[in-house]
Amino acid sequence: MMRLPFRMIIALAGVAAVTAGCGGGSSSGAATSTTGQGVQVVRPPAVIDAPTKVADTAAGAVGYREVGAGSPILLIMGLGGSMDDWTPSFVATLATGHKVIMLDNAGVGQTAPLASPLSITGMANQTSALISTLQLGRVAVLGWSMGGMIAQALVVLHPAQVSKIVLAATQPGTGHAVPVPPAAAAAVASSNPAAVISVLFPESDTAAAQAYVAGITRYPDSYRASSTTIAAQGSAVEQWTAGKDQAGPRFGAVRLPLLVADGTLDELDPSANDRSLADSVPEAKLILYPGAGHAFLFQDMASFLPAVERFLR
Repeated sequence: MMRLPFRMIIALAGVAAVTAGCGGGSSSGAATSTTGQGVQVVRPPAVIDAPTKVADTAAGAVGYREVGAGSPILLIMGLGGSMDDWTPSFVATLATGHKVIMLDNAGVGQTAPLASPLSITGMANQTSALISTLQLGRVAVLGWSMGGMIAQALVVLHPAQVSKIVLAATQPGTGHAVPVPPAAAAAVASSNPAAVISVLFPESDTAAAQAYVAGITRYPDSYRASSTTIAAQGSAVEQWTAGKDQAGPRFGAVRLPLLVADGTLDELDPSANDRSLADSVPEAKLILYPGAGHAFLFQDMASFLPAVERFLR
């Protein structure tokens, strides 16, 4: 298993801090410039400059960011992560054609914690409250890992708020999911960034891992969930995969366009779970990226984002 040493992460953060100042510009949408030949070039939004806003929702305060313009797509982060764990290039590419909304899950950043015990359903209801407060109408939703569980619960409990669903490297909540191997589960919940990175990318692709770290460390004052919140999220995930969350077993009744995707070398989510999710919804589309890991959406971004764009049309 790959272990990126702290000195590598610190070095990448130093490089990122230098390059981050080169972004500049407004974060409200894509900027354009014209070449000498009169060809218009679209520049992606400066994602790292997007301010964090706080919405006062029926489920408490929710921290979020908005970038770009167009049909809305909501990004839901996984266990332990914050909005700063979406790489700027990933968000900027989506934002060239969409209004991208990112949020922090309960108890992360400026988002209010929820009553204990934390559940996937509770986080989905809080996400729904943000959609209502921002008056987004029906949104496309992309959930990664635990965020994919929240996306499933969201569409089960609040189907009128969702237009299409993209589930990236996530598990069904039926009680029949292939469990996360204990060593991988411990690594992703670790306070050691190198341990977390080691289970997101396969050992064979250190370049992708380095690029990911370089991207997320461009955010000023980047942050993650606290150890207490991560532990609560872990318990919520366990309840979900055991089929004990009320929304999980009901996902098979969903009748909305669904795209399921993952890497074939995902240490946290065996691809059997992706097949199970895709098989549960009629006409769902499944894409498995050979040689990619849990963070396939960044490792194979050049292939995955065009596939997402085609799906959203």
